[in-house]
Amino acid sequence: MRVSVGQASKPQGRRIGRDFLWIALFALVFINGLEDGGYQASLYAIGQEYDLSMTSMGIYASMELFATMLAPILLGSWADRGGKARSMGILLGLQIAATLAIVAVRHQLLFLLCVFVLGLTTSALHFIAIATLADAYPMSAKKKIGYITSMYATGALISPLVVSAYLQLGMGWRTLFAILSVGSVLALVGILRSGTEQRERGTAQGPEEQGTGRLVVGAILLLCVVMCIYVGFENGFAYFVDTLFTDVFKSSTGKLALSLFWAVMIPARILVGHFSKHAYKILLGTVIVIPVVTLLVSVSQHANVVLALCIPLGLASGAVYPSVLSLMLPYAGKQTATATGMITTSTGVGGMAFTILTGFMADHLGMRMAMAILACFFVFALASVLGLKRIKA
Repeated sequence: MRVSVGQASKPQGRRIGRDFLWIALFALVFINGLEDGGYQASLYAIGQEYDLSMTSMGIYASMELFATMLAPILLGSWADRGGKARSMGILLGLQIAATLAIVAVRHQLLFLLCVFVLGLTTSALHFIAIATLADAYPMSAKKKIGYITSMYATGALISPLVVSAYLQLGMGWRTLFAILSVGSVLALVGILRSGTEQRERGTAQGPEEQGTGRLVVGAILLLCVVMCIYVGFENGFAYFVDTLFTDVFKSSTGKLALSLFWAVMIPARILVGHFSKHAYKILLGTVIVIPVVTLLVSVSQHANVVLALCIPLGLASGAVYPSVLSLMLPYAGKQTATATGMITTSTGVGGMAFTILTGFMADHLGMRMAMAILACFFVFALASVLGLKRIKA
């Protein structure tokens, strides 16, 4: 196998030394993480302004997640036909317009519409970026997947700290969307200038990992179940952990807990990229550890204990996404965008359903019981991981 060190494509004539496609894609995913974590950290403040119940807060959060579910269905084939670079440029333009509208116009229905647009665009940009990365860098795809998913966690880590800082300074929660508009402009410039041509030739997979070159739908669906349950839990926990600390523990450290949860995801995702050969064992471990730690969170009586539990919970959670994507590659064959889109759709389904469910359960059963029930759903993720072992790539 040989890595191309000459031109990436004849029309463009870019050289590897000037290649910054991966930087532009990393920045794009970082912005996605910034938006996700920032919205999670801002939900309590948004709920205060609009006088929302826990159930209504869950519905507000799920509006974006509903769009996340629809994005691959509505935009997947469109992106394939129109070209990835052009598609990402249009989506970033819509994202910029939506963030600026939230900043400029203070209307509740317009806010929900713009949040829906943000969910649609960030979801599509996320799966297109990962598919672009896998296609452009086949030799180093698995390692780069670990890094690009860590960039999402980095954005989600930084955003609650930023939100907390400007709220303490007396600035409104809409400041987040002003920051996102600037970041989206920078990402747009990077994507348009970089192009999406293949940078490497060959594959880093051994013969046993290469698969048949066809899409194995059964295996992808099992991975979809894992991601549906995991993202449902992640959103249920992340959107309401600040509320857990504020209402149950009467503590102001909820945003710190959210940042800590995302912070430890970063090394976890990088390590999964480096140890991608053990992705199956890592994934199996995570779907056992996450519910166990979450149950401990639900019965803990002290805020500092829950704060500490966010460390193992974040480590295990961070390992899920890159492990799933690494396991996906041999089952996807040449249809990486289709497989990634299916998985992205499942994350939207889980995120939307479980966020609404968490808010509803918190209103009627209490926040502790809501967390405990979230943990119980991982029995389906465990069954899916065990079932995956029986399907050949």
